Amino acid sequence: MSPSHWFPALVLMASCAPGETASRSNDAPQVPAEAVAVLDTATLMTHIRALSDDSMLGRAPGSLGEERTVAYLEGQFRSLGLQPGNPDGTYIQNVPLVAMTADPAMALTVRGKGAARRLKYRDDFVAWTRHVSPSVKVDNAELVFVGYGTEAPEFSWDDFKGQDLSGKILVMLVNDPQLPDTTQFRGVAMTYYGRWTYKFEQGMKHKAAGVLLIHETGPAGYPWPVVQGMGGEKFDLATPDSNRTRAPMEGWIHLDQAKALLQLAGQDFDSLKARATTREFTPVPLGLSASIAITNRIRSVSSRNVVARLVGSDSAHAAEHVVYTAHWDHFGVSTPVDGDSIYNGAHDNASGTAALLLLAQAFKAMPTPPKRSILFLAVTAEEQGLLGSQYYSVMPLHPLASTLANINIDGLNTYGRTSDVVVVGSGASELEDDAQTAASEQGRVLKPDPEPEKGFYYRSDHFSLARQGVPGFYVHAGVDVIGKPADFAMTKRSQYTNEDYHKPSDEIKPDWDLTGSLDDIRLYLTIGYRVAQAEKYPEWRPGNEFRAIREAMLRK
Repeated sequence: MSPSHWFPALVLMASCAPGETASRSNDAPQVPAEAVAVLDTATLMTHIRALSDDSMLGRAPGSLGEERTVAYLEGQFRSLGLQPGNPDGTYIQNVPLVAMTADPAMALTVRGKGAARRLKYRDDFVAWTRHVSPSVKVDNAELVFVGYGTEAPEFSWDDFKGQDLSGKILVMLVNDPQLPDTTQFRGVAMTYYGRWTYKFEQGMKHKAAGVLLIHETGPAGYPWPVVQGMGGEKFDLATPDSNRTRAPMEGWIHLDQAKALLQLAGQDFDSLKARATTREFTPVPLGLSASIAITNRIRSVSSRNVVARLVGSDSAHAAEHVVYTAHWDHFGVSTPVDGDSIYNGAHDNASGTAALLLLAQAFKAMPTPPKRSILFLAVTAEEQGLLGSQYYSVMPLHPLASTLANINIDGLNTYGRTSDVVVVGSGASELEDDAQTAASEQGRVLKPDPEPEKGFYYRSDHFSLARQGVPGFYVHAGVDVIGKPADFAMTKRSQYTNEDYHKPSDEIKPDWDLTGSLDDIRLYLTIGYRVAQAEKYPEWRPGNEFRAIREAMLRK
């Protein structure tokens, strides 16, 4: 069925009598017509507009914006007649956070070779501390270049070679080692070893005094202004040790400044980077030392995940769940850009949260719920490092062993209907089989991520549950926009990344076209419904890094 003939098929589906389903060539259960009928762009836009309105103050955790956002979500779930998702009878899971704001007056001073350089915060570097402490100092810590900072035994890769680097500042490249051998580190597709979160974890593992990541726009997946936006108030989960095991300083350094420091050390950036792409690489002491003093303003925050539940119709399976996630948070009120200080996050992720509400409405409209229960989980603090979903993954309200799948929504298609669907992390699990079937019924095809080097699979909330073994499914908008030039979608993606991503300008645009979003939401609906009706749990593909975790969980 071609895309041009798909909409009449949907009309036919919606015309079925209540409780009936249209026939199909396979035995996959069909979504009830009543559920499909409630999906419309007007309702979707109403939710996006409400969530991205200036009155929501950018939806920052721990702010008045959170209060208003949570009240809106809870009110919507209640009005739909969905049950509270927390077994305590509420729609709320409290997420204890600590918020720290570093004084931007900090400077990074680097000394060596008879010279000293004083780097300016935001222009030259961005840094913070995860230590829950009013102040942290790093005095004359030695700088050591450690390549990509990667230890990947399955690829016989070790950038540290057993060296003791405790008390030193580790200077690292971002992303994975860029190798011509595409069998290593998944070729151009980023692995978790390439994520900045992993690299800061490496600093903790090696008891470093600090970690400085050298920013490069291509390998990082975003320009320097996005890194600048990482300053300001930062959140973390409240921990018993106040994060004392983390490196005292974590941060990024601008590429130009990194090159200048390496030149001061008698090194060349390009030469060092080339050495770092070999297994023989060993850490390179730079003969430089650095000092920094970070002063924090600290506050405790009780943020919230908002969760609603549709109870399954089969009592033998109602304790099992399919979980839909979307993060409700953004960056609140922060540094003005062109006079605008409210980071509305209309695309990221008012749109995904609106889709979550629309899916909840669709499932609730079914004459008979699916056999298994559906959980609608709007999580907090994704922009701070997936904190809300991370908290749920270690403190789940419903057991992860009986959670079949997580379908995550983070940013919708705003530029029209597509003939394809981009699967982030393609080939990960059997959920892709369900997606393939559902997409083909829409006259669409699945495609792999056209930007795998940006590591999107590790940058949204499904990853938190995946690390605990739950199969996750996450898509981006398709790249073949019907009726548009071949490069239209990628041009739009690039424009958004460079102009609007994590900026106040992420607002509803006059040219938004949500028809493609509705197609994707129907896809999410179909996949979740069929998983909830299926005879067996979906599995990770053989060789996937999360498969063993899942198998061990299910054996218990």
